Amino acid sequence: MNLQNSALFDLPPLKEVIEKSGLNARKELGQNFLLDLNLTRKIARAGGALEGVTVIEIGPGPGGLTRALLMEGAKKVIAIERDERALPILAQISEASEGRLEVISGDALEIDYARLVTGRTRIIANLPYNIATPLLTGWLSHDRFAQDFESLTLMFQKEVGQRICALPGDKAFGRLGVLCGWKTKAHIAFDINASAFTPPPKVTSSLVHLVPKRDAGGVKVSLVEEVTRAAFGQRRKMVRQSLKALGVPVADLLKAVGLAGTERAETLRVEMFLEMAAHLEKMRNST
Repeated sequence: MNLQNSALFDLPPLKEVIEKSGLNARKELGQNFLLDLNLTRKIARAGGALEGVTVIEIGPGPGGLTRALLMEGAKKVIAIERDERALPILAQISEASEGRLEVISGDALEIDYARLVTGRTRIIANLPYNIATPLLTGWLSHDRFAQDFESLTLMFQKEVGQRICALPGDKAFGRLGVLCGWKTKAHIAFDINASAFTPPPKVTSSLVHLVPKRDAGGVKVSLVEEVTRAAFGQRRKMVRQSLKALGVPVADLLKAVGLAGTERAETLRVEMFLEMAAHLEKMRNST
């Protein structure tokens, strides 16, 4: 495929497309569009070369990142969009891409992503900020997460990006950091100023790259979430106090994993939460 001669490069500028279609960003949909093709192509490349890769994109809107993903050589892009106003625009991009773009009209929170996986698959998206965290935790909680996805390259508010990549002892370390630290290797690729978006959000954004850990497993995600909910529910308290919310003898649980109980949740290694979740299951099964 000679991308330099692709009809994608002949599509009208995104600003013109938005003006003609009346596709103004809607706050209730968490929409902030990226119109700079140099930036969207940088985002598309952030996770590595795309040749031979199927990319799932969430909330493409007018298709700035969609164009970039196709221009950078993605084998196929599956774009999930709930805003029906954007569908005619995406149809034009699909035609220009010679069928490499498939558009699914629907709610990203209700999609069965396992059914979309075909060969090498990645998720690359400028996520709507109002559903970004639920989407991420949903993907991480999927049984075949590590088998289905090569990587996730996702846009978040900078504060959320810091929580995703936080390590024990960091101020931002919490429930999201435990889940992401357990299931992935995550880092912030780069930050993006609010002025790059239309309309500009009130915060700086971060592009986060996550690579699934294939050896993560053995513990139920629901139990890890229960332990972290209790542990971080009262951040300033020692774990011997905060873990009482689990409804089991806390002293026995702490002894089983080698904790004194005077620790605070944000200082514990990710592995400690996994061990507590595993022992919590044993304690409940023995009663």
